[in-house]
Amino acid sequence: MAGAEQYLKPSVIRNVSRLDLRARFIVEGFLTGLHSSPFHGFSVEFSEHRRYAQGDDPKNIDWLVYAKTDRYYIKKFQAETNISGYLLMDLSESMSYTYRQELNKFDYCICLAAALGYLMIHQQDPVGLMTFSEKLHACLPARSKRSQLGNILSLLSKASPAGQTDVAGNLRRVAAMIRHRSLFMLFSDLLCDPEPVIDSIRMLRHRGHDVIVFHVLDEAEVNFPFDSLSDFEDPESGDRLIVDAVGIRGDYLEAMQNLRNLYKRECLRMGADYVALDTSLPFDRALVEYLSQRQARF
Repeated sequence: MAGAEQYLKPSVIRNVSRLDLRARFIVEGFLTGLHSSPFHGFSVEFSEHRRYAQGDDPKNIDWLVYAKTDRYYIKKFQAETNISGYLLMDLSESMSYTYRQELNKFDYCICLAAALGYLMIHQQDPVGLMTFSEKLHACLPARSKRSQLGNILSLLSKASPAGQTDVAGNLRRVAAMIRHRSLFMLFSDLLCDPEPVIDSIRMLRHRGHDVIVFHVLDEAEVNFPFDSLSDFEDPESGDRLIVDAVGIRGDYLEAMQNLRNLYKRECLRMGADYVALDTSLPFDRALVEYLSQRQARF
């Protein structure tokens, strides 16, 4: 299927809607926690009135409304958010890989991004999109209007994973572009040298940004279900390698677990969130579980 509609098809809408219903209280605390900062005050905007009730502070009575209606009404206020979200999507060729799942890594990440974008916009938080491979491609400024989710999905539906990636370099470019405190949500398989990526995440944290790393792998990349001589091709370089899958399985699984543990450990040290996922996990369940874990830490 082509076009943004594939990510707004009934099954995805049901998942996102269910996510909203199940996670609303979690998301409210999740985003409120991100908005909290000892270095920033908060401002409020007038939203609506309600009738005065016993125990309300009389100083909040709107006397102009009283003059017109001869009744006491309280001005309700709603805290403004002070953080913008940016979805950072890896468009390298390896993101198009799938072994036997319906969704490849790129499509899975789009579903995650759609859910997070939906939830942020529902909270009236601005969210934007940046796509990258070796360089930055699309850059959609953060907006909180309802049509923004459609804009994001439209751009992603037209994107096609290709070429190699430079996660670390693009994180540094993003940091140079976005100076105000933001929430960066990175979606990538991170099949690259981890040290420069970790250094770039550390730089973002040092500049006051919140970072969530969604490390999305195909289920075959995590579980290595191969059991014979197998011909593997690097999707980004084109290099091919024929290996005895049974013979290398143990070493491969250990190396993959070490990579995930490295990211988890380093992100924890610097105060970034690390979410290890694979494409066999229903994205709505995975996201709710993650948000629950995050909320439990605040």
